[in-house]
Amino acid sequence: MAVSLYHIAVDAHDLPLMARFWSAVLDWKVLFEDEEEIVIGAHETALPGMCFLPVPEGKTAKNRLHLDLTPDDRDAEVERIIALGARRVDVGQGPDSTWVVLADPEDNEFCVLRPKRSLTD
Repeated sequence: MAVSLYHIAVDAHDLPLMARFWSAVLDWKVLFEDEEEIVIGAHETALPGMCFLPVPEGKTAKNRLHLDLTPDDRDAEVERIIALGARRVDVGQGPDSTWVVLADPEDNEFCVLRPKRSLTD
């Protein structure tokens, strides 16, 4: 039996804010929206997508799962994403790290890596 990654589900307080932020970061679009979920993706047939789901509780600790983004130009992309509403965070990475840790508008950490060509690069 084959399986594919379908959605990355993200708990959120402000679903429209989070959907707009991540759509801008990834150059995706909103594919479906109602009060209980907002789905974004590159295209309705391009997997995976991200699904934002409402939750009442706030975030209380470091993420157990986070996204790693690989751009053409790490430093330019970090500045672009910060302008969209992210902020830099320190999770213990050293000054010589080849990645930058950011947090989205609801404080979910993610990393912007140096450019990569493969999953083992």
